Order: sequence, then C-alpha cells, then structure tokens
Amino acid sequence: MTVNMTKGQAINLQKNDGGTLTAVRMGLGWQAAPRRGLFGSRTRQIDLDASAVLFADKQPVDVVFFRHLISDDGSVRHTGDNLVGGAGQGGDDESVVVDLESVPDHIDQIVFTVNSFTGQTFQEVQNAFCRLVDETNGEELARYTLAGGGQYTAQIMAKVHRSGAAWQMTALGTPTNGRTFQDLMPAILPLL
Repeated sequence: MTVNMTKGQAINLQKNDGGTLTAVRMGLGWQAAPRRGLFGSRTRQIDLDASAVLFADKQPVDVVFFRHLISDDGSVRHTGDNLVGGAGQGGDDESVVVDLESVPDHIDQIVFTVNSFTGQTFQEVQNAFCRLVDETNGEELARYTLAGGGQYTAQIMAKVHRSGAAWQMTALGTPTNGRTFQDLMPAILPLL
C-alpha cells in the first residue's frame, strides 16, 4: 500500500508483515512540460539527475550520481543516467538502489536530490515524482509528488535515515538551485 507523502512527513521503513526492509529503490520520474510557441505546442527535453549523498554524523562521505554509479562500499547503486525523462507518472526515469543491510554502520543518513543538469527550472517540468519501492518485491511504499513548478532548478527530495536499528524515510521537498549535487550541499546540510 502506497503512502502519498507530504513535505516533512516521515514513515518507518518496515514491511507490512513486521519484517525489516533489506533493499529499497528511490525512483525519479518526470516529463517535460509542453510550451506554447509561435507554431503551437512544443516540448523541450529536460535532463534531470538523481543523486544520493551518504552522510556520517552530518558529514558527506560518499555520493552516488551519474558519474559515480556505485558507492565506494557498494551499498548504493545508481541505475544510469536518463537525459530526457518521459516516464512522468508511470515508471522511473532514474533510480538509486540502496541495500540497507550493506550500508556501513557509520552511515546514518542518505539524502536524495534531483537537479536540472541542463538548467531549466521546474516550471518546465511536469508529473515529477520521487518514490520508494521495496526492491525485493517491487511494492511501492511511498510517493512524493513534486508539485507547483517554480523558478528553481533543484529539489532536495527525501532522506532515508537511521532510527535506532530501523530506517525511516522523510519527504523533504526543499526547492533550491544548482546543476549538480555539489551545488546543493549548502541547502542539504541544515536538513540533516
């Protein structure tokens, strides 16, 4: 059963049967919004990028993104860069898979971001979403919809963080600007 999340909402990452999740996939989907032009409607391709920044005690220690597809410890993996999007409300355009059992003990938070590498604002994007899926059975656990567009080029979507022995997900939905995850670091740090 999917939980439609709102900004700031946290959910416990535990299976319906009481078991603990072992692997999750953070999926990102989007479509370019059609624009009216002199010759009618047209769509411009938009390259959004998903990234996962791994933190230990509020310090970034690793990142997974289109140029570094697997974390140094192997617990987090990006499935590949999509330069144009198109899935929108359907499947994922980019995904980051986290093997929760393999995440080293010192990693206490993983922050998921999306940024417009080509610099378009989110006013030019529609049907953008971030979702969390149980990677072992494909069940969607939570979905956060990026609504409202805006004059910004990035979004700090969500974080997965330790809560005792379990993991929780918090929808952040914080708009900011930047073409890469490095540009977003000043906006991420206050959210840890």
